Parts: sequence; C-alpha cells; structure tokens
Amino acid sequence: MSNRFHGSIAGLLCDLDGVLYVGNEPIEGAVSALELLRKRNIPIRFCTNTTVLSDNSLLKKLHRMGLPIEKDELFGAIRATVAFLKKHGNPSCHLLLTDDPKQDFSQFPQSDTSPQFVVVGDMGKVWDYRMMQHIFELIMNGAELVALHKGRYWRTETGLRIDIGAFVAGLEYVTGREATIVGKPSRSFFEMAVADLGLAPDRVAMVGDDINSDIGGAQVFGLKTVLVRTGKYRDDLVASSGITPDLVIDSIANLPEVID
Repeated sequence: MSNRFHGSIAGLLCDLDGVLYVGNEPIEGAVSALELLRKRNIPIRFCTNTTVLSDNSLLKKLHRMGLPIEKDELFGAIRATVAFLKKHGNPSCHLLLTDDPKQDFSQFPQSDTSPQFVVVGDMGKVWDYRMMQHIFELIMNGAELVALHKGRYWRTETGLRIDIGAFVAGLEYVTGREATIVGKPSRSFFEMAVADLGLAPDRVAMVGDDINSDIGGAQVFGLKTVLVRTGKYRDDLVASSGITPDLVIDSIANLPEVID
C-alpha cells in the first residue's frame, strides 16, 4: 500500500458523517483540509447516506459547523433516490422518512394503501411491529421496495447506533423481494456521483470511514479509495472485511498531504 497518490487524482467523493463531523462537531482539521483542497481546484462531491435531514437542512448544519460546502456539491442518497424515482415517471410512493426529508419528495404523489414504491429511509425510534406489518402488506400487494441505503450502523456522540439496513434486510426476508438500494454502496450511486464530477472513475478517489459502503462500494466501480480512522472505523472490522483501501489516514486533516 502506497502512502500517497501521485498525480492520478483529479476529483474526490467524500463522505460526511464520521469523516468531516461526528454529531454536531466538525472533526479537527476538517475545515482547513477542505480549504486547502479548494485552493488546488480539486472538485468534490460530498456523498452521504444521511436520510434524517433534507438537503437544505443538511446544508445549514454543515454551515453551522463552518464547513465550506455548497448545495450543488451535495450528492446524497436523497438526491439519488429522487433521480431514480423520476426515471419511473411520477410514481406514487409511501415514504418511510421523518418529516424534514419528505419535502425533497414532494413532487411524487403519496399513498398509504396502494403505492408503486415503498421508500425506506431513517425513521429513528418509531419502527415497530405495526409499521413493519403494514409495509409487508404493501409489498406483498405489489409495491416495490426502495431503500435509500442499507447501512448497518452509524456513529453518534454516544457511540454506534443501529441503521436502517436491519429493517431493510428484515423486509427482504419476509417478503422474498430484493430491495433496490440507491445510496452507497450501490454501483449506480457511485456512477451518478462520478458523472456529476465529469471525470473518469480512475481519476476519482472516495474518502470514507465505512470499509464496506464507502471503500468496498467505490472499489467495485473502479475508484481509488482513502479510509479515515475516524467515525465508525474499527481495526477489527477492516481486518475481517477482506477489503484493502489504497490509502489509510488518521483523519480528513491528512488528506491534502497524500494527494499531489
């Protein structure tokens, strides 16, 4: 494994939660690292599976932390899912999302009884048996299951928290239907994000803290990868994953020094 890239990287995809911040606090050195990359005119798309906030609310949160990120640089699971649904015309949806991100899906008609798509995002602590039973019935009656992502867990100020992947996997099991996964680590997500940069995949590096969703997903699409030892990073998970990133750095603060 090399300790830096030499002239091969023209653009970056960068995760947010766990890489640039944890909870409501920026990771030390994150702001200055982004400023240095800006000075080198390296384009970045910030690729997040966060589904608890609308894009506007997420942008406000980033700005409160002093992170210099523009709205057109955000390329998250919400934006990718809206694009996916548009390919199917104007389908009816049953949204499993908190109120704030629902505004990003306002163009689609809503149905609680006979939707074409059940769209699964983060519902926090409201998941219960009654909700799962209702979703089960909708899918068995013909609705397609779409998950903004299938993450296993995420990092908060108080430690690791179970993510929506557990509920998505459960719905797949009981219905016998495979969900369409739109966010990381799906190949289509990375394809759309790289296309937004306008670069060839081998000229782009993905920076993330999740060995599976960030690093493994990016490698399948042919991207270079940088794993940071912050957020949900764990030595044992990396060792057991069978995935080898191109570079491993302590934090985002070290990123400018490993990219020529």
